[in-house]
Amino acid sequence: DRTMPLSRHTGQIPESTWTLGFREMTEPWKGALGCLGVAVFFAMTIGIISWQALEQSPEEWVLRGRDAGMLWERGRGALLLRALPAGRPVLAIAVGSVPATEPPPPRDRCWHDGGQFCYSWEEDAELRLSLEPPAAPGTECYGVRWTPLRPDVTLKDCFSMANVSWYGGPSIRAQRWPLNSAESPAQPLVSGDLSTNPEGFGPVLERYFLGSTGVTVTVAPDVSLLLSLESHRQFCLETPAGRVEPLHYQLCVSADVAAAPRRPKHLTGNFPPCRSPIWRYLGPEGSAAKIKRGLRSLVRRLKRHRLQEGVVALGERGTAVLAATDLVPSERSKRQAPALVEPLELSITLSPYAGVTSPLFLRSLRGGEAAGYWLSRQPRPGGSSIPLLTTWKGQLCARLNVTSEAALGWYLARARRLRQALGATYVAFEGVEGNSFLEQDVPAPAELAGDGYSEALAAALATLGNGTVISAGTRSSHLPLFVQMSPLHSDWSHAGLKGLIPSVLHYSLLGYNFFIPDAVGGSVAGATAGDPELFVRWLQIVTFLPVMAFGTPPWLCCDAWVLNLTRQCIQRHRDFVVPLLLKYSEEWQSLGHPIFRPAWWLSPTDPIAFTIEDEFLIGDEVLVAPITEKGQTWRDIYLPGEGHLWLDTNTARVFDGGTTLRNYSASLAEVPVFVK
Repeated sequence: DRTMPLSRHTGQIPESTWTLGFREMTEPWKGALGCLGVAVFFAMTIGIISWQALEQSPEEWVLRGRDAGMLWERGRGALLLRALPAGRPVLAIAVGSVPATEPPPPRDRCWHDGGQFCYSWEEDAELRLSLEPPAAPGTECYGVRWTPLRPDVTLKDCFSMANVSWYGGPSIRAQRWPLNSAESPAQPLVSGDLSTNPEGFGPVLERYFLGSTGVTVTVAPDVSLLLSLESHRQFCLETPAGRVEPLHYQLCVSADVAAAPRRPKHLTGNFPPCRSPIWRYLGPEGSAAKIKRGLRSLVRRLKRHRLQEGVVALGERGTAVLAATDLVPSERSKRQAPALVEPLELSITLSPYAGVTSPLFLRSLRGGEAAGYWLSRQPRPGGSSIPLLTTWKGQLCARLNVTSEAALGWYLARARRLRQALGATYVAFEGVEGNSFLEQDVPAPAELAGDGYSEALAAALATLGNGTVISAGTRSSHLPLFVQMSPLHSDWSHAGLKGLIPSVLHYSLLGYNFFIPDAVGGSVAGATAGDPELFVRWLQIVTFLPVMAFGTPPWLCCDAWVLNLTRQCIQRHRDFVVPLLLKYSEEWQSLGHPIFRPAWWLSPTDPIAFTIEDEFLIGDEVLVAPITEKGQTWRDIYLPGEGHLWLDTNTARVFDGGTTLRNYSASLAEVPVFVK
C-alpha cells in the first residue's frame, strides 16, 4: 500500500485562456469582496470599542478600606468616596488644575503599600491618598494630599452639594443651616469682624465641614487656604495662587451624620453658668461721673420693674473712661472695690487695640522693651520695627503682640487690676478675631499665619479664670471661655432673627456651646427697630439659650404685657433651662456631643431633617420650635426620632416622633416646646 505520487496533467494549459477565465470569474465579485472587507473592519472597530466600554468603567477604584473606598471618575475628573459593601455614595470631589480625563495608571507609584495610592500628573500636581487612623470608633479616614509641581498651579478641590447638606466651616453674616444656600467668593478661611466686612467670614470658624451622608472634611491647620461657597452647587478649598504649597485634608466616613466625628477637643476646666440676664448699659459715657450716675439709674429702674438680677455690661468706651480715673487703686491702696451696680454684677469690656494717641499706647512705649508690646511690620535687615497700624472702631490703633510673653503678661496684669478696681465679675474681650497682617497684605510671622493670633490670645485670656468672654472662636473650643455672638440686625431676615437658630446650631456643632447671644431684638438697627412682635419672638428663643441678653430694656420698647412676659421668661430660663444646660454640658465634656442639637441628631437618615433651620434640641429631650416669621401664629413642626413620643408643654398633648405637625398653633404669647 505505497502512497502513490499525485499525477498531474502534463498537457500545456493555454495561459491566455486560463487567465481570461479567472478574470471573468472574479470580476462580478470585486464589489462584494470590497464591501465585506469594510464590514469586517467596522465590526472589529465596534467590537474593540465595545470591549473597552465594558472592560474600562468610567469609575476606577484607587484605594479601598474596610468600610469605604475611593474611586476616580474619568469623565469629570473627580474623586468619589463610597461606603462599602453596598457602594453608597458619600462624597464627590471635583479636582482642579489637573487633566480631567487622564486616567490614573493601572498600577500607581505606591503599589507596594496597600494603604496608599499615588499618582502624578506630569508638570502639574501629585496626588497621594492614604488610609489613616480613625478619628473616632466606627469611622474610617482617608488623607488627601495634593502637591503642586510648579508655582503657577492653583490646587482646588470642590465638594459637591448634590444630595449632601453641609454644616460647619465659617460663620457668615446671614447664617444658614445647612451652608448649601450660602454664597461667598474665594477668600482666606480666617475669622473676621462682620460689622466691618459683612461679605467676609465671621468670628467663629473651624476648618471642619460635616456632610449629611456621614462624611467630615477636616483641613490641616498649617495649610494656607481659601474657601468659596457656591450656592446649592459646591464649596471649594484652594491654595493661594503663586505659592508652591500643598493642599492637605482628611476625609472621615461614618454610618450617618449623627455618628460622624465632631470637632471639639476635651474641655480644660469647668463651665460655671453665666449669671443671666445681661443688661447692656447704653447710657451717657462722657465722663466717669456720668457713667456712674447712668449705672445707678439703670439699677434703680431694674429694681422698680422687679428685674434686679443678672449682670450690667459696660462697653469698651465706658470701661476706658472709668479706667482713666482715680477708680484704679494705687499699689499702696488695697481698699475694697466700689460696688457700682449692686445687687447686680458688673461686666467690663476690653480689646487688644490701643489708639495711637491714647495714654495707654504712649505709656507702653516708654522704655525700650515695651516697644515690642504691639504687632509690628517685619523690619528690613538693620532696620527697626514699626508698629502695624490698623483701624478699630474708627480710630487708628496698634494691636497687642501676642507672640511676646512680656506683652501678654503686661496686658493680663492690667486686665486683672481693672477687674478688681471696678469690682467686675466678668471681663469681655472684643476684637479677638481677624488677622491684621492679612488685612493689610503684609507678610505675617509664621506663628500668626491664618488664625494664629486669635488662637494665641484666647489661650492667654483663658488664664484669667471664670467669667471671661471673648468675641471669637477658632481652635479654642476646649477652653472655658464664653463666646459673644456676632451682632444681628433688628429685623426678621437671616441677618436678624432668622439667623439666630442657624447661628446657635453652628456655634454648638463646632464646640462653642457657652455663647452669649446678641441682645433681644438685635443690636444693629434694621427696618423694624422697636417692633414689639420682633422683641417677643426673639425673647422666646433666647429663653432657651445659655444667657439672656438685653440692649433696649422691655419697658422702653413695649407695653406692660411684654414686661410681664420678660419676667416669666427669665424665671423659666433659671428654673427649666439652666439645669438642662448643666446636665448636657457634662455630656459635651465627656463625649463631645453638642448641647444644642439639630433635628437630624435624632433622625440622622431622614432627608427632611437635614434642612430644618428653625428648630433646635437641648440635648435629646427638649425640642424648641419658635415662630420666626412676622405676623404668623402657626407653623409646621417636625418632631424627630421615629419611635419617640413628644409632649407639648403648652397643651399636654402627645405626638409621635418622625412626623410633621402641620399648621400648629402658636400665639404671640406662646413658643412651642416639646419634651421627649
